[in-house]
Parts: sequence; C-alpha cells; structure tokens
Amino acid sequence: MPEPFNDEYFMNKALDEAKIAQEKGEVPVGAVVVAGGKIIARSHNLTETLNDVTAHAEMIAITAATNFLGGKYLDECILYVTLEPCIMCAGALGWAQLGKVIYGASDDKKGYHKYSEKAFHPKTKIQGGILKNECSDLISGFFKNKR
Repeated sequence: MPEPFNDEYFMNKALDEAKIAQEKGEVPVGAVVVAGGKIIARSHNLTETLNDVTAHAEMIAITAATNFLGGKYLDECILYVTLEPCIMCAGALGWAQLGKVIYGASDDKKGYHKYSEKAFHPKTKIQGGILKNECSDLISGFFKNKR
C-alpha cells in the first residue's frame, strides 16, 4: 500500500482536477502545487470556459500558488501535472523558478521536450511518468471521444 502524501498521492489529486476539466468539456489536464507537503493550489484547464488559450492548468496553478504565498517565486514548491507541460507553460514555470515539476503523461506533439529542454529554470528538477498510464488513458480517451 502506498504511503500517504507521496508522488502518487499528489498526482492522483492532479488527476481529480483533470477529471473536473473533462466534465466541463475541457482538455483533461489537472495540476496541484505542493509546498511543505501540503497542496497550496489546484487547477485544471479552462481554455474553453474562459475563451483564453493561455488558461492551461499550469498557468492557473502558478497564479494561485503565488497569490497564496504572496511572492512570485515557487522555488520551494513542487508542481504535479497530468500532462507534460507545453513550451508556454514550461517558460512560465521557469520564470516562477519551480523547485520541481512532476508530470504524468508525455506529450509528443506539444510537450516542451519537442521544442526546448532548457525552458525551465536551471535549478528546476523535472520528473515524468508518475501514474503515466492513468494520465495517458484519460487524455487519449478524451480525444478518442471527440473524433
């Protein structure tokens, strides 16, 4: 049995956010920001709801976390996101100086890997593949149903 408050626990919380996005007809991507072992921000894609191409889960999570902490840097924080960040989000996460970014599924079409390995802050640790199958299944199922 997995211990509480580990990477899988927090990624499951991000998956919960992704499912909320899916219920709203949004691309199912969810994110949580963790500081000191506690979730300080939760978000999911809202691009359709807000009619805003920048309303990705990561962007909303950055804003919520910096508002919570009262500062623009998140170097003591971990972002859990269900899909590999795009280059826009990776750049914003770089400016926020995230301590660590953990994502579930890779994104071969729009993920930051396709464009630049250096988008994040040099001190940011990156880890992919946490609950990879669950995250991949959610997003691929969404697009299968769209077609």
